[in-house]
Amino acid sequence: MLGHSAKKTLLIITAFVVMVVVVILVWISFSQKKEAEVIVGEVVKEETQIQGPKQSVIGNSVEGRKIESYTFGTGDTNLLLVGGIHGGYEWNSVLLAYQFIDYYTANPTSVPKNITLTIIPSANPDGLFDVTKKEGRFVIADTKNEDTSTGLGRFNANGVDLNRNFDCKWQAESSWRGNAVSAGTTAFSEPESKAIKSVVSTIKPKAVIFFHSQAAAVYASECEKGILPVTREIMKTYSTAAGYKAVDVFDSYEVTGDAEGWLASIGIPAITVELETHETVEWAKNLAGVKAILGYFEK
Repeated sequence: MLGHSAKKTLLIITAFVVMVVVVILVWISFSQKKEAEVIVGEVVKEETQIQGPKQSVIGNSVEGRKIESYTFGTGDTNLLLVGGIHGGYEWNSVLLAYQFIDYYTANPTSVPKNITLTIIPSANPDGLFDVTKKEGRFVIADTKNEDTSTGLGRFNANGVDLNRNFDCKWQAESSWRGNAVSAGTTAFSEPESKAIKSVVSTIKPKAVIFFHSQAAAVYASECEKGILPVTREIMKTYSTAAGYKAVDVFDSYEVTGDAEGWLASIGIPAITVELETHETVEWAKNLAGVKAILGYFEK
């Protein structure tokens, strides 16, 4: 039998051992929890990177407003969508481009694995501001206080029609609806057209789609060597899917220095999608059209 002193010593030792075991168990539990938190954090971070587009500032307007691009996917085949080159006069083309940004943000797997899709929602932010009085995003109600029928918001802050400022048959004075308009001092004299040129030279797109209004048609592009075969194919692909008529050549009046023609001159297929009005985005039709183009270029 143990004496009183021995019993006391044993109790102390037992208590110490129990305390050490408890400390060890608590430490192991804490370490496992921290490790799990790190793993979860890494997964969430990775998912965020997958879900969100790459957002970049590709240039600034005459008045210093940002010209942004949003990029989805990591494939080797680059495609480019451009809205709002005519600013507030064609504000619905900007809304349509933003709707595509929202759609592919929510549905990133809709971009085929071999494709990288870049969207420039507003290529003329100064002209857009003239109508909406907003920087960046806006809603339809923001456009209701201005009358765009005379062309308000079409030009940049230098009074230049940006879709006459590119290097294809460029002239200092061009036309719009039979009226003379400024095309700048030289081809690419404007910061907005320079921004588009920079993106094109960087990503080297296989095709470019410009959104305009209001002719309810899809137009091919050409400069001085006729329509590229792929251009005609994607024009028909888009028009069939979206239900717009396909038109080889815009002949309502002479146009010089347009972006689509410049792209044709450097061997890049480009089409112009003209919405039916200045107020609608025709979302279902254009989603079908863009999906058809992605399918055309999918491996």
